[in-house]
Amino acid sequence: MPYITAYGFTAIVFFGLDFIWLSTMGSTFYKDRLGDLMLAQPNLPVAGVFYLVYVGGVVFLAITPALAQNNWTYALIAGAVLGLVAYGTYDFTNLATLKNWSVSMSLVDLAWGTGLTALSATAGYFGTKWLFP
Repeated sequence: MPYITAYGFTAIVFFGLDFIWLSTMGSTFYKDRLGDLMLAQPNLPVAGVFYLVYVGGVVFLAITPALAQNNWTYALIAGAVLGLVAYGTYDFTNLATLKNWSVSMSLVDLAWGTGLTALSATAGYFGTKWLFP
């Protein structure tokens, strides 16, 4: 039950913050840089698969070890590392292979993914500790 709780807290924070980010930055920052590469509407089923899998990775790789160690900073740091690796893979691969993919977009997106994953992992840790002390 604690892992389902961790998943729930993490998913709520991750999706909620990412929804706000993409709702505000999607039509300005990303649209200005991606232009016609962006879909008019996101493919929600594909996005849903990403969120389901990614949050599971956050719980498995960051929150579960943090709970075992009773150490919230482990969740924070492991979440940041996971975000850096995952978003870095996406952003730097695009930077290396796509025309008009800007360094600024990679750096902003990388910072966002690193911070978002760290914050979500930490929230998942604290939410789980709150319900399962």
